[in-house]
This record gives sequence, structure tokens and C-alpha cells, in this order.
Amino acid sequence: MKIKINLSAMTIIAASILVSSCKSDAPVLYQSPSFSIHHNKVVQGQNVAEVLSPIAIKSNYKSKENELYSNTITFKFSINEKDNDLAQGVNRQIVITNQKESEVYVFGQPQKETFDSSKEMLPADTDFTFKLDMRAVFQQFKEKGFYECQDGSKIAQADFKGVYIAGGALPMTWDFVNLEERGLQMTDANTDGIFEITLRLNPLIPVEDKTWALTQDISTKATYTSQQPIVDALYNLSLEEAKLAIEPDRTFRTGAKWAGVWTRDISYSIVLAFAYLEPEVAKISLLKKVKRDRIIQDTGSGGAWPVSSDRTTWALAAWEVYKATGDKDWLQKAYTIIKNSADDDYKTIRSSQTGMYSGESSFLDWREQTYPKWMSNMDIYVSQNLGTNVVHYQTHQILSKMAAILGEPTAPYDAIALQIKKGINEQLWMEDKGYYAQYLYGRNFLTPSKRYEALGEALAVLFDVADAEQSKSIISKSPLTEFGATCIYPQIPGIPPYHNNAIWPFVQSYWNLAAAKVGNEKVLEHGLASVYRAAGLFLTNYENMVAETGDFKGTEINSHRMLWSMAGNLSMVYRVFMGMHFEEDQLVFAPVIPKNYGGNRSLVNFKYRDAILDITVEGHGNKIASVTIDGKEVEKAIIPATFTGKHTVNIKMSNADFSGDAINRVENKFTLANPNATLIGNKITWNNDSNAKAYYVYKNGKLAEKTTVPAYQITDDAYAEYAITAVDASGEESFLSEPLVFSKSQPIIVEPEHFVTKSDLDYVNYSGNGFVEISNDKNTKLSVPIVVDESGEYFITIKYSNGSGPWNTDNKCAIRSLYLNAAYAGVMVFPQRGTNEWSDWGLSNSHKVNLVKGKNQLELVFEEWNNNMNVEVNRAMIDYIRLYKVK
Repeated sequence: MKIKINLSAMTIIAASILVSSCKSDAPVLYQSPSFSIHHNKVVQGQNVAEVLSPIAIKSNYKSKENELYSNTITFKFSINEKDNDLAQGVNRQIVITNQKESEVYVFGQPQKETFDSSKEMLPADTDFTFKLDMRAVFQQFKEKGFYECQDGSKIAQADFKGVYIAGGALPMTWDFVNLEERGLQMTDANTDGIFEITLRLNPLIPVEDKTWALTQDISTKATYTSQQPIVDALYNLSLEEAKLAIEPDRTFRTGAKWAGVWTRDISYSIVLAFAYLEPEVAKISLLKKVKRDRIIQDTGSGGAWPVSSDRTTWALAAWEVYKATGDKDWLQKAYTIIKNSADDDYKTIRSSQTGMYSGESSFLDWREQTYPKWMSNMDIYVSQNLGTNVVHYQTHQILSKMAAILGEPTAPYDAIALQIKKGINEQLWMEDKGYYAQYLYGRNFLTPSKRYEALGEALAVLFDVADAEQSKSIISKSPLTEFGATCIYPQIPGIPPYHNNAIWPFVQSYWNLAAAKVGNEKVLEHGLASVYRAAGLFLTNYENMVAETGDFKGTEINSHRMLWSMAGNLSMVYRVFMGMHFEEDQLVFAPVIPKNYGGNRSLVNFKYRDAILDITVEGHGNKIASVTIDGKEVEKAIIPATFTGKHTVNIKMSNADFSGDAINRVENKFTLANPNATLIGNKITWNNDSNAKAYYVYKNGKLAEKTTVPAYQITDDAYAEYAITAVDASGEESFLSEPLVFSKSQPIIVEPEHFVTKSDLDYVNYSGNGFVEISNDKNTKLSVPIVVDESGEYFITIKYSNGSGPWNTDNKCAIRSLYLNAAYAGVMVFPQRGTNEWSDWGLSNSHKVNLVKGKNQLELVFEEWNNNMNVEVNRAMIDYIRLYKVK
């Protein structure tokens, strides 16, 4: 049938009566302690979403966010929208009872009193005033020209922009860089140095019953019908949202609240559904993310690429478009763009030690949501993430396949892909847990973060980075919470839900595809329930939801009608129930249908290249019993790319059980906070956590000692980096503490202004006699002699500033190629540190280099592959060069 628009009220009422006449005890597709999915409804306590017809759903869902809002408020103050009030991990707290305003806090001075967390709830729409004394900060500005924070960083008077409040209770946020946008700037009306802000805490969420009814004409798309009305209706809802997402310029909008095209969002969405549903819109959208015949990295931490490095998700989407369309012109264009991007990536983010690529977690691009707070953007650049590396692996696999079709060499891409895969399996596989680690992190020596990362694990299964045995282990042993697969697990303490402590339907969809591939029915049923519960109750495809409650309210940011969420919903029909897999020259069907979702299903008017297919699938299971095409029995469920015109495909499943593999259901859990460690002399000490049963001491990335006391005595005089984790009663480790460098000798400091004309800019807080500017047209080849007394291995690091943009977004990360004695050593990366905050100095990444006794020549060169995503602005100030002798 074709679904029409402009439905009359009578049609909806009639459909409602028809559905209501079904038995009240409709078969249950999934049952958990918190919710159930039925053939025609979703039930979660008093919340019910009921299918009225294939094109209408009614829901009475009411968020409980107002009821769960504690009167214990955790917060912090901020200068220049940075976390610089108190030490990392140390927050302020107040219990609001009947008072209307706080005491007068002092910036940088911890609270003297402590509070026990209250179990009382704060009434909705409570107005409260916070007060802050900034006089000590202004006095330091007057006396020194800067304010020195508790961590030793300095805020120049000239860089001061304003004072803000951050926190974990709405309308506050821990998203420091968007405090001004969220209306969280404090003011000093009396100019007496006391700043104030009045906030309406626990803002009231209006509640009302809602009905979704189709308003768009989706009759040109394939019609899906099954014996699960909830799936049929949500399929139609997602088709409508997909149509609404197409902008006038024929690109996909990222979400109802997110205009424009984002590389990773559009790419993951195209792979899930839009390569075959909207191939032309997909192509136009992808080409919006190309510049200089290279893929554009989304704006991100520290100024985007190479701190964020998952732009090659574009390659996954471009290849999927080719497989769905067979467009050779598109293939040639895409190959050139991907090749250029991959070539630059190889020079910039590849680790010769591990064979893997560095950079931020794919899509998990909000620093403190998935990394410890001490990690700077430089540290994120150095880290090597599971999901991002799987994407780079698959990109090189795709390049090889494209090259083979175009008659180009394939061996270089095969070799790089093999190295990445080898690195992932050697560096990140955790045999004791049965799945991969989240990433390698640290400074000069890297350690695996033992958290699970849902998207990375799923992609490793889907793209065969994991072998068959590993894949079954990943799907059966990975931790899954009540409402779905959380982005990471366990969660990070003190960080509100967004990527942390949250479930994303698009990630859940990839996880479901991986479960289907492996043939784990229990995990697949759990994952389908996660997708259908959320879309059914909320009547839209939201971006994310809180892990504990499954509520769309309570995350830091959210949007309805989210592109990759609707793509994920659609993919459950196309890629799971119908089992579609696009290959270079054919469409393969391999349905995976849990027993509870059995029965007959059809997909009518599906367009594949020049063919139109009417497809039926009967029964359940993950094995095909028989296939007929145009009424003739065939051996395999395959449609060749050469087919034209109308065809019918009928697939009968074996109805065999495939529920033998396990599922690892867990309670949502948080690790302990990472320790804050200090090195004095030969002794490391750290804060004692009463919930810690042990502490692990890591030396140069390896476990060196387990202890129950918060102290460690260094007995080795060699250069080393130390970090500590706190371990809870169940054996889960916290993140590492910030690495501490121990060296018996002082570092060598080289001031470049002694050899190159220093800048005349009036920035402050630098060492020596000044600093040197590098930019697109200044000191594009910076040459400095390095004199050492001993030959050997040295870690070389550069102190710099980059005020070209904020630390969390934009695209002006500065990059230079490092040469020592004419040998290429890699790139030095200088991420943004704050808009116009040129007196905020930090450290670059490090390289281990071999130096000879006496004079060595260091060069920082602006090479073609050092162009960032902005291209026009690639600028930093160089304060000094630091060298530590390793051996």
C-alpha cells in the first residue's frame, strides 16, 4: 500500500478503533523490570505509547526530571569559561532549603564547610542568587598583571573576559565554553568586586499527552508492514523525520536543533540508511564537507584536526553510496578526496610505535565527557582511540577496494590497514574482559583505559577488526544497562549525562547490527527494545537519553529529530529484519529476526539501482531456509547489480533458535575519581579516597605496584613518568592521575628568541626574554641549534600559546613538521587554548629523538600536510623548547 498525506480525522479515528480492538494482552516483544515492548505499544510504568495506526502513535510520556532535582547543588565558578576556580575534580556544594541567596564565595578559595548530600528535592522554578568575591583576583591583576590559579596556570589581565558559574543542575551546565551562551555570566552591578547571578533552578517542564500523526508524503519510499505495528509505525515516523531533515539546498540537516552538515553525523547516518534511501542528497551533503580535495574535520577540541581525527568516517559513507548506486564518477571523485586525506593523516597522526592513529574518540568529542579532566587537547591528540582507529582501518580497506576498481595500486593501503588492525589487537584487546579497551592515553608512555566504548566495539565487529571468536565475546561480554548500551562503561563520576552516563540511539543501532552479525538473539532483542522504547514514548528520534532513567531530559544537550537516530531506526528494518548488505556488484539479504519478532513482513517498492524490489520475509531466525526470486527458487538471496525493472523476492527463514549466546546485563556504575597526585623529591603522594580498596602505581605506562596507602617512594633514578589509579571494591579502576615526570637531571631549556627575531607582541607570562611567532607567513621555517652534553634519547616538547580560538571548538589548531639534523621526526601540534588568550601557555606533544653530543639542528617547518582545517590561520607563539634525557 501507499501511505497518503492529508489524512482526515475520520481515517485516524477508524484506525484507532481498529487497533484498539486488538487483544489487550498483545504479545510482548521484550520485557524488563523497567519497561516492556509489545506488538502495538510501549509501557514504562504509567507511561504508555500506543499505536493508533501505521501512521499515528499516542503517548502520555512524562519526564520525571522535575521530581528528581536534588536540593544539593554542585557548582563552580569560572574565569573566561574555563575550569580554573578550584583544583581539578574539586567542586563547590550548597544545600538549598529556605534561603534565597548563597554566602559570598571567594574565587580560588575552597569552601570551609562541608555538606552531607540531601535526599530532599528542590521545588520547580526556584529562584536563587549566587555571590562571588573577585577582589583578590583583581588585586593580583593590579599588582602582577596576572592571576595565578591553584594549578599554577596564569590568567593575564589583558585576557580577562568575564566571570561565570558552571554546575550540574539546570539551567547550569558543566559545558564551560558555552556558559555565556547559556546565560551564566555573573555581573557586578555595584562595581565593588562582588559578582552575582540569579538563576531559576529546576525549571518547570510542561507535561501533556501527545500524538504523532503523519503529515508528510512518504509514498515514494518503500512501504514496510509486519506483524509488529510498533515497528511499522516507528518506521513511518522515521521516514517522515528523514524527509523533514532535507534542507532547501538538498543537504541533510543534522537535527531539529542542529543546522548544517557535520562530517561524522552525516557519514554515520549515510552508512546506516541514507546511502540507499537518499543517495543524491547523501552525495551533496558529503561534498559540503570537502575543501582542497580533502575531507573537512568537524570543528572540535583544540581547533579540530589533528586533535579530532575521525573525518575519515566520510570514507565509510562515500563507499556505501557507491555500493548502493554503482556511480563510477562518484567513485573516482571520492577516491581522490579520501586518498589525499589519508596521506595527510599518515604523516600527522600515525604512531610508528603502535601502527595506530592518534586523536579524539570518534563522535565522543566533548573532552571531559570521556576523558579525565587533566587531559589537555594536546593529551587527546596523543591518545589512540578504539573507534577512531577502526574507522582508519576501514578507510584503508575502502581505499584498497576503490583502487582495485580504478586500476590503481592497492598494496600500500592493505599494508597500512594491516598495521592498524595489528595495533588495535595488540594494544587494546583485554583478554580478561573479552572486549577492547577504550583508548591508550598518558603522556610519553601510554596505558589502556579499561572502559568499554560501544561504538568502537560495534565497528570492530562490523569491519572484521575482531575475528569471529573475539566478535562473539565482545557481544556477549560487553556490559549492557537496563535502557541500552551506554556510550562508555563504567561511567565517569561528577560528569553529567551527555556522552558520559548516556545512551545514544545511533550507537545502539550500530551495536544492534553487530549483534545481528554475530547472531546473538538476547543482545539484539535488548538493543531493539532500547531503540523502540525511546522513539515510541518520545514520539521522535532524540539524540540521547540518561542511562539511569532512560529519559531524554537531563542530558547536557539534546535534540529531537536527530539525523543519525532516525537513520538508526530505519536501519533496523533494512539491515536487520530484511538483512540488506550492499556490495560492489550485488545486494545480499541475510535477515536476522528474533523469535518474538517473527511472522511475515514485507518491504514494497524498494529501489536498488535500476531495479524495484518487492521483498517478503517469513518466519524468524538467522538462517535462510529457501529463497525465490520472481517465483523461481534460487540458491542464494542475492540481487545482482545488473537487475532492472520490477522483481519479487521471497525469503523463508529456518525458524531455528539462535538464543544460545549470553548477554551481560549490568547495573549502571561509576568508577572512583582519579587521584590527584603530587611529586616532592622522590615521593609521590595523593588524596586518600575512603572508597578505594587499593591504588595502582603505573611507571612508564606499565603497572609497577599495588598499594593500599596513598604514597609511593621512587627508588630508581632513571627518567620515568608515574601515574596512579584508584580501585574500588569490585576491582574497577579509575582513570589515571595526571602523569608526573621524575628525572634526576633538570630539563634542558632552549629559548628560540636567542636565535630568531623575537615577536614584538605585548603578551606576558613567557620565560626568557620573549617568544617567537610562527604563522602562515612568519617563520615558516624556524631553525634553532640544540646543544647537549651527552648523546642519547631525549623527549622534546615545546611550550607555546595559541589564542586563535576556544579550546573546545573551531578549526585553527597550529601544526608544524619537526626535523632534527635534517631527519623528519613527526609533527608538533599546538592546539588552541582560548580565544585571544595569547598569554596562556601550555605544552605541545612530545617526540623521542636521538641527539648527538654537541650541536644539533632543530627545524620547525610549515609543510603542505601541516595545513589545518581553517587553512588561512595556522598560528602559535613559541616560548621555549624543553628536552629531557631518557637514556
